[in-house]
Amino acid sequence: MAVTADRPALGGLAATDSIAGAPPAGLRRRRRSSLTRRILTLNVLALAIPVAGLLYLGEYRSSLVQQQLDLLRTEGELFSGALAASGVVTGPSGDEQLLPETTRSTVRRLVDVSKTRARLFDQDGVLIADSSRLIGPGGQLEIEMLPPPKSDTLITALMRRLYDGIVGLIPQGKPLPVYHERAEQKAADYPEAQQALSGELASALRVDHSGSLMLSVAVPVQRYRQVLGALMLSTDGDSIDAAVRDVRLSILKVFGVALGVTVLLSLYLAGTIARPVHRLAEAAERVRRGQGRQKEIPDFTRRGDEIGDLSGVLREMTEALWARMDAIERFAADVAHEIKNPLSSLRSAVETVARLEDTTQQRRLMAIILDDVQRLDRLISDISDASRVDAEMSRADKEPVDVGRLLHTLAEVHEATAKPGAPRIALDLPKAAPLVVPAIESRLVQVMRNLIANAVSFSPPGGIITLGARRDGRRLLIFVADQGPGIPPGKLEAIFDRFYSERPTGEKFGTHSGLGLSISRQIVEAHGGRLFAENLSDASGAVRGARLTLLLPAS
Repeated sequence: MAVTADRPALGGLAATDSIAGAPPAGLRRRRRSSLTRRILTLNVLALAIPVAGLLYLGEYRSSLVQQQLDLLRTEGELFSGALAASGVVTGPSGDEQLLPETTRSTVRRLVDVSKTRARLFDQDGVLIADSSRLIGPGGQLEIEMLPPPKSDTLITALMRRLYDGIVGLIPQGKPLPVYHERAEQKAADYPEAQQALSGELASALRVDHSGSLMLSVAVPVQRYRQVLGALMLSTDGDSIDAAVRDVRLSILKVFGVALGVTVLLSLYLAGTIARPVHRLAEAAERVRRGQGRQKEIPDFTRRGDEIGDLSGVLREMTEALWARMDAIERFAADVAHEIKNPLSSLRSAVETVARLEDTTQQRRLMAIILDDVQRLDRLISDISDASRVDAEMSRADKEPVDVGRLLHTLAEVHEATAKPGAPRIALDLPKAAPLVVPAIESRLVQVMRNLIANAVSFSPPGGIITLGARRDGRRLLIFVADQGPGIPPGKLEAIFDRFYSERPTGEKFGTHSGLGLSISRQIVEAHGGRLFAENLSDASGAVRGARLTLLLPAS
């Protein structure tokens, strides 16, 4: 008798949770996932950190400043020698002094080549010559070099502002003093000039009001070791800033190219990771919320990487889910069918017993009712046990089980409880080989008891049931063999179906629920093993019994 059941639509309730056509909230969240941004950010940071260190250029700038100071010092020594040779006059008392008019013209000629500013102070610290000032008919004139006209385009101006903004973020070290210039200058206004009047070379670094670097070196003007004055040479740091700027711009150009390549590679990397993961997530969401089985998980197994492994596992998990749902539906249909039969018998017996007056017939019907109730009780107990197997197997921890000791115990229990004429048990165990498997002992005992009970029910009176075990490589083989009629042709797999009811001739109907072997296979497969049946034949090919074998992973 075939029993069919309507298949419930998967996700039928979940489909009502959101508006039709609207993407699920989970997918909306995943679309805003920052995986791509994280990959891009990490790669850009990995590139930007060393570039930021290169842009600092502190040591490089310091070396340029020192080179400029050394150049000014060399020029100052040359200039001071020229002034001592040409601009000195001997006074009435025999003391040598600098001649202001001569030194002014000498200073102007000297700085025409070097383009530096030169200031000469006499022994008293009075300014007697300044290359940026001339004496004309109207008095003293100040000379100032005007910058060349700017020809920056809009893009150049934006790039300059961007560069200045980036450079402004770079730490500049200890702040320098601000340069101040009085109208009437004296050597006392400049520490380096004051130190040069004492016969020592000195230098100083300052910044003007616009923040530009200014370098100055003061050299004593000496004749026969007599200090006649102090020559102070100064220049701006535009050449140094230009050199640093050129290096930084070169670094930024390389960084720009590297950044573009990094962004493209990051987007490609994110595409090979984020997009497949997103597609897998969308497909899993469709399976969860969709109706029917037309939704499939994308197959990326050909990639040969972790994404491919994830795709394969999700596909297998989905197929296992559908298989589990099919098994649940078949189980529900089988349970309904098996329970319906004793219920129908109970209803008929109850309806009939109420109309009968013959006490003998009433007792016979009451016996039938009792048998049906007992049958229902066995069915419900076995069905409950079958439904709990998966849950218990997933929660319980496996421990090493000595199969040899377990079989010895079962054989002793059977011999102690067997009725006269019942089959005997013979053990077939190796003497020295370890027979240990990782298992849940209570469930393994349940399997063996089911197999022994099945063998007992098919064995002839006084027959022998053989319990044996042996190592088979990394597996342990356990078998139960009887001397019964064997398994009907074509039924070697059917006997493990739920509610299979092929019983020995003469056995009372309803004494077995037909779930024992099915539960046994379920437990064995949960242990990662296999349970199968085969017929035993003699030399002539005649069937002389059946054997059920377990294959379990050995410790």
